[in-house]
Amino acid sequence: MMAANTNTAGTPAQATGETTDYVTVLLGDELFGLPIDRVHDVFIATNLTDVPLSPPEIKGLLNLRGRVVTALCLRRRLGLPDRTGDGRNMAVGLEHGGEAYGLLVDQVGEVMKLANDTYEPNPVHLDTRWRAVSRGVHRLDGRLLIILDVEAVLAFGDERPAATAA
Repeated sequence: MMAANTNTAGTPAQATGETTDYVTVLLGDELFGLPIDRVHDVFIATNLTDVPLSPPEIKGLLNLRGRVVTALCLRRRLGLPDRTGDGRNMAVGLEHGGEAYGLLVDQVGEVMKLANDTYEPNPVHLDTRWRAVSRGVHRLDGRLLIILDVEAVLAFGDERPAATAA
C-alpha cells in the first residue's frame, strides 16, 4: 500500500525510522543522488589523457594518488548536452568491477540523510534514458532527487542494461 503523503516533511503512515545517506550531485538544475557507501572520493579531475576509440562518455584517464582512474562524463551518459563554462571538472570517485572511476558532474552538493519511507519507484514520466540508470526517487521540497544505480551508470558494451520499454 502506498502512503498518500510523500513529502519528506510529513510523517509517513508506517515510519520505520531507517535512513539512507546520499551524496548529491548537480547536472544543470537536475539533482541526483549516489549511495554514500559507493562514493570513495570527491575531487577535481585535471590532466585528462584521451582514450582513442572509447565511448563518448569516457572523457579520459587521470592519475589520482598513483591510481589510474577512468573519467566518465555523467552528462553524456544521461544524454544531456556538454556543459559550457569554467571547464572545472568536479568528480565523484567510485569503484566498479575492481576499476576506479571518476564520475564528472557539474557540482557536488551535500550529503543527505533521507528516510527510506520517502523512497519511490521511478515516475512513469521519467526520461527512458534516465530510467535505465535510476533506482528510484525521493521527493524533496519542490523537486526530485533521482537515485542513480552505480552499476547501470558504469556498465558499458555488453554489460550495459537494456533500456526499459516506454
